[in-house]
Amino acid sequence: MGGGAEFVGAEAMTDRIGDVHITRDGFVATVTIDKPPINAVSVDLMRDLADALEMLDRDGVTRAVVLATTGKVFCSGADLSNRTSEGPIPERSINPLYDQAVRLFSTELPIVAAVQGAAVGAGLGLALVADFRVASPAAKFAANFVKLGFHPGFGLTHTLPRLIGKHNAERMFLSGIRYEAEAAMWMGLVDQMVDPQNLLRAAQDMAAGLAENAPLAMRSTRKTLRADLAAAVRAATNHEFSEQQWLMKTDDFKEGVKSVSERRVGDFKGR
Repeated sequence: MGGGAEFVGAEAMTDRIGDVHITRDGFVATVTIDKPPINAVSVDLMRDLADALEMLDRDGVTRAVVLATTGKVFCSGADLSNRTSEGPIPERSINPLYDQAVRLFSTELPIVAAVQGAAVGAGLGLALVADFRVASPAAKFAANFVKLGFHPGFGLTHTLPRLIGKHNAERMFLSGIRYEAEAAMWMGLVDQMVDPQNLLRAAQDMAAGLAENAPLAMRSTRKTLRADLAAAVRAATNHEFSEQQWLMKTDDFKEGVKSVSERRVGDFKGR
C-alpha cells in the first residue's frame, strides 16, 4: 500500500497510511486526511486514501465511513503552482492522479464527508466522492478552473451535474465563483449544515445511522445506484486530461495560476 499501511486487523482501533489516519467506533470508520496547511491533492495522498477505503471495504467490520480533513480548509485542490515551470505532461500519457480518483469512486462502503471549510477544484471533486456531505457554515465550494485558465478535472464534469443538475453545474463551472454552504445546500451539494463544533459528530451520527442497516443490502443497493459511476469517471477524466494538456501550454494558464495566487482578476488574452 502506498505510504506504508499500519494495519493489524479489523479489531485495531487506529491505523495510518501516510497522511491518512483511520479511527473506528463500532461499525463506523473515520478516515481523516492530515496534510497541513490546506490538504492539497496529490497522487500519493489520493493513493493512500484509496488504499484506506479499500482496506475498510475488506475488513469485515466497517459498514460506513466518514471522510474528514484537519485544519480550516477541507481541501484546496491540486497544486498547479509549479506546472508552468515543469511544462505540460507528455501527450497521451495517463494522469496518475485520475487513476486514483477512479479507485475512490469504485469503493463499496457508503461515505459521509465532513466539510469544515473550502472545497475547491480537485477538493470539490474529493467531496463528491462521498455519498453525502455535512458542512459547516464556513464551508465554501468552488469549481474555479476557468479562473486558472484550466479545464475541470477529477471527474467533476460527470459527478457535479449528476448531483446538482446540469444548469447548476454550468453556473459553478463557467463562473468559477465560490458558493457558501447555504447556497450549496439549496443546490443539493450539501445534505446537512451544522455548527463547526458539532460537524464531525454530525457526520459520524449520519454514518452510524447508515451502519444500522443490513450491510449486505446496503452494499448491494449502493452498487446498483453507482453501477456506472467509476466507468463514467474514467471516461470523464480521460477527456478532462486531454483538454487540460493543451490548456497548460497557453499564456492564459500561466496568467491564471499567477493571478489566483496573487488574489486578483486574471488579465487573460485568449492565447
